This record gives sequence, C-alpha cells and structure tokens, in this order.
Amino acid sequence: MKSTMQESPLLISRILQSGTLLHADQEVVTWTADGPRRTSYAEVGTQSAQFAHALRGLGVDGDQRVATFMWNNAEHLVAYLAVPSMGAVLQALNIRLFPEQIIYVTNHAGGRVIVLDNSLAAPFSKLLPHLLTLRHVIVNGPIPDEVRAALEAAPQIEGVHDWDTLLAAQPTTFDWPVLDENDASSMCYTSGTTGNPKGVVYSHRSNYLHTMQVSMSLGFNQGDRLLAVVPMFHANAWGLPYAALMVGASLIMPDRFLQAEPLAKMIEAEKVTGGGAVPTIWTDLLRYLDEHPTDTSTLRTVIVGGSACPPSLMKAYDERHNIEVLHAWGMTEMSPLGSVAVAPAGTTGDEHWRYRQTQGRIASTLEARLVGPDGAEVPWDGESVGELEVRGPWITGSYYDNGTNSEAERADAAAKFDDGWLRTGDVGSLTPDGFLQLTDRAKDVIKSGGEWISSVDLENALMGHPDVLEASVVGVPDEKWGERPLATVVRAADSTIDAAGLKEYLGSKVAGWQVPERWAFIDEVPKTSVGKFDKKVLRKRYAEGDLNVETPA
Repeated sequence: MKSTMQESPLLISRILQSGTLLHADQEVVTWTADGPRRTSYAEVGTQSAQFAHALRGLGVDGDQRVATFMWNNAEHLVAYLAVPSMGAVLQALNIRLFPEQIIYVTNHAGGRVIVLDNSLAAPFSKLLPHLLTLRHVIVNGPIPDEVRAALEAAPQIEGVHDWDTLLAAQPTTFDWPVLDENDASSMCYTSGTTGNPKGVVYSHRSNYLHTMQVSMSLGFNQGDRLLAVVPMFHANAWGLPYAALMVGASLIMPDRFLQAEPLAKMIEAEKVTGGGAVPTIWTDLLRYLDEHPTDTSTLRTVIVGGSACPPSLMKAYDERHNIEVLHAWGMTEMSPLGSVAVAPAGTTGDEHWRYRQTQGRIASTLEARLVGPDGAEVPWDGESVGELEVRGPWITGSYYDNGTNSEAERADAAAKFDDGWLRTGDVGSLTPDGFLQLTDRAKDVIKSGGEWISSVDLENALMGHPDVLEASVVGVPDEKWGERPLATVVRAADSTIDAAGLKEYLGSKVAGWQVPERWAFIDEVPKTSVGKFDKKVLRKRYAEGDLNVETPA
C-alpha cells in the first residue's frame, strides 16, 4: 500500500525562501572595526537572488563549484544559500589550511568562481596562479589597486569583480529551480591531519535533514540571537546558518574579530542567547569574562565541539556566569552533528554532570555501533570500549574522488568505511540509553604495557588545575612499556607550578600507573586549522629533541 502523501524535494532553496520570507525581520549582524553592520533576512533573500543572477552571467549554469574564501559575515551567508539553491555546488575553503592544501582542495574540487573577503585578497593573490580551474574572482569589499592587479595577473582569470557592483546590476528575484534532493549542494574537506584533505559532498536532502536535527537537538527558537563563531568553512558551520534561517533566529557573525574582547562586546551589545565554538575559544572568553565585568545575562547556552571540552571549563561557566556549556560531537563526514549531551530529564547532582560531560546521546536518526580490535561488536554497557562506527542520512558513504588521487590515497580513503558504516576513528563506550563517552582518537590512544591510557582523560584532569591554561598529552616511545604519556603544559600567568606538583595533583585524579613520567612546559599547545590540539606536532618536537623534558621523581 502506498501513502497518499505529496512528494516534495528537501532543498536548500526551501530554507532560503521560507527563512527570508517568514522571518524577514530577523537579521545578520556582521561585526566590523567600526561596530555592527546589519542585514535583514529580507535583504539576504534579495541579495541571494542577485548573486544567483550574477553567477549565471559568469557561466555558472549547472553544478559547477563556486568557492568561498571568507570569514563569517552576511555575504558568506548569501553564498551559502544562493549557490546550492541555484543548482551549483558551494565549496567553503578553509582559510587556515597550509597553502599547498588550499591549492590541492581547490583544484581537486574544480572550482570555477571564488568569492573573497577583501582582508584575505592579498594573501590569496599569491595562490591564485596555481588554482588552475578558477575563471572569476569576486571580492567582497574594496582592495588596493596593487592587489587587484595581482589578482588580474593570474593567466587563467577572465575577470575580477566587486561584490556590491556585481550584485547591484542584477534583478532582485530569481526562479529557483526544482532540483533532485539527492544532488550535491556543497563540499567540505577534512582538515588533512594525515595526507591530503578528503572531500565530503553533502546533498540537499542530507543538509535539510541535518538542519532539522540541529534545530531540535540544540533547542533553537524564533527570535534567538546566535553567535556563529565556528567558521562557515569548518564542518558545514555545524549547521548553524541553515538552522537559524529555518527557525527564524538572528545570526551574529564575528567576521575576523575572534578574540575574547570583541566576542564579549558582541554578546553584551547584541544580547546573544546562544553560540557555537571550539573549546579554545570558550577558554579564552572565560578568562576575559572573569577579569572584565560583562553583561552576559541573555546568554543561556553555548555549544562546544571540535574536541573534548574539559569538565572544569563547563563547570566554571555554569557556576561563575550561569551559562550552560552544551557538549556536542560530530565530524566533517557527518555534516557534522552526531550527538548532543543534554542530560536526561530528572537527573540531578553528580548524575546530571556525568551525562553533561559525555559527548551526548546519539541522534535518533543515526545508527551507531562499537567495534573492538577483533572486529566484533562491543555491547552498550557504558564500560566496554571500541571504535565508534555510524551510518545515517547525513553520513557520507565515500569521499569525493575525481580520478586524480593516487592508489595509496584511495586505499586510505576506502579504509574509513566498513560495509556501509563510517569508521569515525574515535574510541569510547556507549551507555544503554545511547550516551557516547569518547576516551580518545584511535591514533591518540596511548598503548602502555598492553593497556590503553586515554590522553583526553589526562588532559581534562590537568586542565582542572587552576594553574594550568592548556595541557596536551601524547604517547612517546618507551623501552620498557612500549609507549608512555608525555604531558605538555601551558602554565597560567605568574604561576610557579612545577612538574612534581602537577604529577602529585594528577596522581590524585587518575590511576597511578597512568601518570606521566615525562613533562614539558610550553608557551602554547600547537593547534590544527580548526583549533584542535595538533598532537603530531608535539610528537615530532619530542622526537627531534625540541622539548625541554623533565622527569620528576
């Protein structure tokens, strides 16, 4: 028996049209050196139509790739909406990748047009001659004549255009096509911690369903004011831009002003109610709020993801500023949302906090399983540990490959999939009610004397010490045990804590055999392009003797 339901494709254009019509008075606030710049959702709708017409005029008449090299701002949101809605494919380039990686992902995707923020145009001009498929550059904002000349000098470029001038000449409405919901809407590349970044291609359907899950799981509502710190080029911006349009929440876009002081000013001036960022951002902001009285009374919840959040950070926001830090987990391959740590109703005290400090309950639309080293499934008992595998409607089933990858790269990409399941590379346990507790990345678990040590557990314990700003733990070779933990620590200003003191402190938090023998104090933990601790750099520095390692008794 078939249903009587109408068939209507799930398309980004539906989010665009409903969001800019039904919530026309909501706004995008772009932060600038001179304060906020405001664009209503109605204006976003108009500009999206104008941008689509402009791209048609530049030869984008199918599923060509349109790249962006931009901060979070109103113009980037217009591209996020217009490009997929017109049938093209959006590729938000990670501006923090190494130059050779930016060249690789742009050429690999085959972008035809790129939109640049003017503050990024000068460094991008040095890359442009190597981006062989690009034909047109659109610059958002004024640039010096010498920068324009450098962009125009790239031999393959047919035109360099000003955003405002280009859009001003276009009609203000567009006949958005009815597309196949399974067609590509956008591309995002992994951050490339090993080998070249790998391309994930989202569909209209996957993004639409993901947007609905984000809106429900994170509790967004009409009239909310969301501070989108997580970059729009990182893991689909965690779904925040589309979710805001879907529910009618305003977006506060920090552009390039990502330091604690301007973020605090945005929260106070724009009456922010929620936001999303990696732990390092919220750590810096907490330090600022503790030292500079700021009105954060409207801010109810902030989402933290990208890497594990120290429990001490969550409790500090809760106890000192009455702000809930909501733990979420996911990855680029998952669009990215996989779980959210909302404690079950009725939990209190230590039980409530135990749930809050997990990675959260697996999203109901997804399937998850744990696989042990022998390939057998591990039970959901909250104790048994295995590698997490997932599948579902917004999980990628493969990586994008246009035939240019080497055989070794293809084999590496294929190894990420297990008979229809995505191997996340994360190791942990699942409770009977579906809460995920990750203990480490598979590549970062420290294998000492046949036992596993969680580097994340050690880091969280260390960052609970008041004299520790940051701590990262990696496994290093050990003649007796095979591998042992090395703790690298960033001390708080004016702190005199030493390795012996931290070793004693850590010994009261974890099993004694897990406490590191090797310690190093550093100025800053190296980070990847998306703000995660870059442990491969620490391992390399140790191997090359660049760390001043102490071994307290």
